[in-house]
Amino acid sequence: MVEVIPTILTADIREAQEKLDRLEELVKRAQIDIIDGVFAQNRTIDPSAMEGIETTVDLDFHLMTKEPSDWVERSVRGGAGRVIGQVEMMSNQMEFLGKAQELGVSVGLGIDLATPVSALDEAVLASLDVVLVMSVKAGFGGQPFDEKAISKIKQLNEARGSGTFKICVDGGVTPELVGKISEAGADEVAVGKRLFDGDPAVNIEKYG
Repeated sequence: MVEVIPTILTADIREAQEKLDRLEELVKRAQIDIIDGVFAQNRTIDPSAMEGIETTVDLDFHLMTKEPSDWVERSVRGGAGRVIGQVEMMSNQMEFLGKAQELGVSVGLGIDLATPVSALDEAVLASLDVVLVMSVKAGFGGQPFDEKAISKIKQLNEARGSGTFKICVDGGVTPELVGKISEAGADEVAVGKRLFDGDPAVNIEKYG
């Protein structure tokens, strides 16, 4: 069974709170997308803006930023239980891992659509909670799923062997694609707009 993780991509803290309120008692965790305007031509709320948010939902912070290590502390202050950093503008994956572990949060690495699995530091893999595979170009919502992600999921599934990290697929995931994604080896799917258009409870059910 694949876990559905609702994603919130917004520059408006009130929208983030409203969406989290709609998710109460529906899901265990949600993902807050953080984009700095450098990694992609888009900008969202700063992690520190999340400090005043009230929710019972566990939060993942997906850092689509230059040097994600510099954003870990702010994310933790904003309520992150897990931080996921994109590797494309990360100079040291081990440093990112160490920073997250030092602050007591779970840690993951993300690879963009054009980034190969080989970009992940093998020395870090065994210590990760999750590897996030982008199935659209990172930085913007509402894009269609790209099949290139499937072969990466399979590669990662083989690479982890009996390892413990989860594989999360993020971008353009429709209910019809869940079977194929799960079969390839994914454990989680991150879904944004599709979950919030209408009733989130009904929409989440469709992914079951």
